[in-house]
Amino acid sequence: MGYDSIGQLTQAITPLDEVAMAAARAHVDRLTKPPGSLGKLEGLAVKLAGITGEVQPAFRKRSVIVMAADHGVCEEGVSAFPAEVTPQMVHNFLAGGAAVNVLARQASADVVCVDIGVNAELSHPSLVQRKLRYGTGNMAIGPAMSREEAEAAIRVGAQVVDDAVSQGVRLFVTGEMGIGNTTASAAIMSSLTGVVPQQSVGRGTGVNDERLRHKIAVVERALEANRPNADDPLDVLAKVGGLEIAGLTGVILGAAAQRCPVVIDGFISTVAALLAVRMKPESAGFLIASHVSHEQGHRALLQELGLNPMLELDMRLGEGTGGVLALHLIDAACRIVAEMATFESAGVADGGHGGDNGEIAR
Repeated sequence: MGYDSIGQLTQAITPLDEVAMAAARAHVDRLTKPPGSLGKLEGLAVKLAGITGEVQPAFRKRSVIVMAADHGVCEEGVSAFPAEVTPQMVHNFLAGGAAVNVLARQASADVVCVDIGVNAELSHPSLVQRKLRYGTGNMAIGPAMSREEAEAAIRVGAQVVDDAVSQGVRLFVTGEMGIGNTTASAAIMSSLTGVVPQQSVGRGTGVNDERLRHKIAVVERALEANRPNADDPLDVLAKVGGLEIAGLTGVILGAAAQRCPVVIDGFISTVAALLAVRMKPESAGFLIASHVSHEQGHRALLQELGLNPMLELDMRLGEGTGGVLALHLIDAACRIVAEMATFESAGVADGGHGGDNGEIAR
């Protein structure tokens, strides 16, 4: 499809299909169970109908889009790992050896790794090469990237989705790799929500108390140096964001434009989701929150987006790992709708609940 601008991309996003949602809700209420007794799975089934326009959707092909990029703010010593780990982990993804690869194989999902800004020369037949620059600038002293680069990265994400949709993919999971990206994500969160860095900055790769205090101070310096405009999400993204965060913002907007569900992973993915929703509020309807991570700030971000996560596993790895685990629950919701008997088909008395009960979990 291709998008010449963010405006063209956001214009392609339309609200959820209310007719399909009502039909799905009515069908779920006729299944052989008390109304609402399958909890979040029922609300998920209705939401998937609204996204796809199908009462009984199925997602045979699904992809985890792992956006990879480096961060200039690593010069400030904000991570427990050196920046060299980013390209090393990209090779691990491509070899199938990372946690997300293992969990994706279990969930029958493909892992698509995109180099959108790794600070190294990478070459591999399976790597999607979309490098816009060799990592961002150090946001503690100036803008991470230009506004044009941020917009280009969003368009890259949307194009990756379009390419996958043309291959039959109808469900996406957001993943990322970039040493330093929890620092950039915390700065974006503080910019967009007004939450102070003491509440948005977490331990990321597992930094100690001293380095956590330093990380908070670096985010404060970045916000002071750049003064991002909270009313302009692209300005925030360019000044204190990351190329992979921008790419994921494009994945989310692109999935919404293609009427595909997009399962968001942890803190970094949810920051990208907040950016997408600030750019196009209707994109919120296409988001499925997989889990709440151990990273400080993630729960507050989900609440900001009005999203209720399905899992709480104390995970904080990223890569799309929590998102992939949620695919099993999405499959469960789809199978319930497609395979479970109705009161009529099973010859079971419905206890007077009938097909008019619309008060199940939304």
